[in-house]
Amino acid sequence: MRLASISSILVSVAALSVNTIATAGSTAQDWAKITTPTQEPSESIGTYTSGCISGAATLPLDGQGYQVMRLSRHRYYGHPNLIGFIQHLGQFSAEHKLGSLLIGDLGQPRGGPTLSGHRSHQSGLDVDIWFLLSEPASNRQLTANERETWSAPSVVNMQNDTMDYQHWSPDLAKVLEAAARQPEVDRIFVNPSIKQELCATKSPGAGEWLRKIRPWWKHDDHFHVRLKCPPHSPHCDSQEPLPAGDGCDASLAWWFSAEAKAPSKSVPLPPPPLPALCEQLLHRP
Repeated sequence: MRLASISSILVSVAALSVNTIATAGSTAQDWAKITTPTQEPSESIGTYTSGCISGAATLPLDGQGYQVMRLSRHRYYGHPNLIGFIQHLGQFSAEHKLGSLLIGDLGQPRGGPTLSGHRSHQSGLDVDIWFLLSEPASNRQLTANERETWSAPSVVNMQNDTMDYQHWSPDLAKVLEAAARQPEVDRIFVNPSIKQELCATKSPGAGEWLRKIRPWWKHDDHFHVRLKCPPHSPHCDSQEPLPAGDGCDASLAWWFSAEAKAPSKSVPLPPPPLPALCEQLLHRP
């Protein structure tokens, strides 16, 4: 892999790592204190890693085929497109008897940087969905304590980069395919071993949706869905376009190389400044 490509990946690593401070005046603490969205039309602003959202919608904590986890984090807000996507995917899972989706973080009431867990999830277009669709979740409503204490199991044996078939199943592959086929989805991040499994079992014509499934570090116990910039969000900045092909090529093989597994010695990049519109949004009633 060329040096330029490695540099690009390292920049992206910083964009998905934990963030604690926002620039341009506000801090992550400021954004975490906000408990309500603004009452105005929905608009995603800025980038996935430096942005915010006006008029965010609230995901109901329970719905057909899904349940929201970690309620104490107060991160179940997003653009209406994201809320609709989750509800549609939950309905698909319920109708096909695949179990109950356990929904992790979306974003804060007005987006922005969080105190823990993410550098992305800032513009109301990202959601983490756990790799857990087992019978206990599909047959009953989880208690408040279970939602706070359950952990999503890894579906990958991280020692040898193989799938853990005690936790991975074809049902999970069906959910990933259904998610990736939605036109509003830009890309989905999974562990490289999961991408390799999907490539090994792909059917004819899978290229278009499989192209959206992107290998990334970690992501062995959940998948991260990222939507495209929605209409009527002129200040939303899109991510670079996906490369051509289904991704089942040498670019995937690199993720299993010593180079990919070597810990980075580079100094983490500081978070980019938030757009001025976000600073204004933070202080609105």
